[in-house]
Amino acid sequence: MSAAPSLTSRDWGILAVLALVWGSSFLLIELGLTGFGPLTLVFLRIALAVPLMLVAMRVAGQRLPRDAHSWWQLTIIGFLNLAFSQALFFWAQTRIDSGLSSILNATVPLWGVVMAHYFTRDERATPAKVMGVVIGFAGLVVMVGPDALAGVGQDVAAQLACLLATACFAAAAVWARRLGSHVQPLAAATGQMMTAAVMLLPLPLLFETPFAAAPSLTAVAALLTLAIVATSFTYLLYFRLIATAGASNAMLIALLMPPVAIGLGVLFLNETLTGGQLLGLALILTGLIIIDGRLVARLALRRAVP
Repeated sequence: MSAAPSLTSRDWGILAVLALVWGSSFLLIELGLTGFGPLTLVFLRIALAVPLMLVAMRVAGQRLPRDAHSWWQLTIIGFLNLAFSQALFFWAQTRIDSGLSSILNATVPLWGVVMAHYFTRDERATPAKVMGVVIGFAGLVVMVGPDALAGVGQDVAAQLACLLATACFAAAAVWARRLGSHVQPLAAATGQMMTAAVMLLPLPLLFETPFAAAPSLTAVAALLTLAIVATSFTYLLYFRLIATAGASNAMLIALLMPPVAIGLGVLFLNETLTGGQLLGLALILTGLIIIDGRLVARLALRRAVP
């Protein structure tokens, strides 16, 4: 059995960048939904990112895979990671409170630890990883606040859709590990976007009336930012992180996004940090430290040395 992948300092840096971008994308989605239907928005977000990814591949001198097996894998990943999960999540976000949505979205690492344990060879669910993820999730619930849980059970369909979306997102990350080294991260990110865009194309035409009214400039700007920054750029980093640090470690991003969103509110919206938010942040950091393991190992070594 090969050694379990771990998070390096560079991987933590990628996680921080992803958390910053995706943590602020909730606001962009809200702005985009003022001018586009949820299915139209998710399709345009991905479709507009595809040409940018193809240009990046050309600049990097890379090519898309040519064998049918790789494209079958990318189609599954595109369906789980973007087409199905994003459509579910965007639809659910129009029906449930953002606080409850962020809590449900943070179940991704929990799904990831279980799936990676059973469906990968080198990502076993160690006691430290399980403990760290559970503590981190508990910290997120404390940070968002118990009031967000008041809506549990009120719109069961939307809440189940959000949970199913997180399970699909975790499954896609685990499946991406099956690609191996013969499909580079940039090619994997581009290929899954292409297949997802094709799958999503009929949905807004069947269930919505795209462009029935001209969207506002704010909605268009939000869409373009989602496509350029929060999709093409971030998915390149995300697939690179899966390849180097493993699927379950990459999914820790779900624990980092809400603290970033709250921090941005403090910096730019003059919001005030509450005691519960600080306690939640402390629990999340504790969970991440346990998962990382390096600080715990150093403390154990110091105790062992007389």
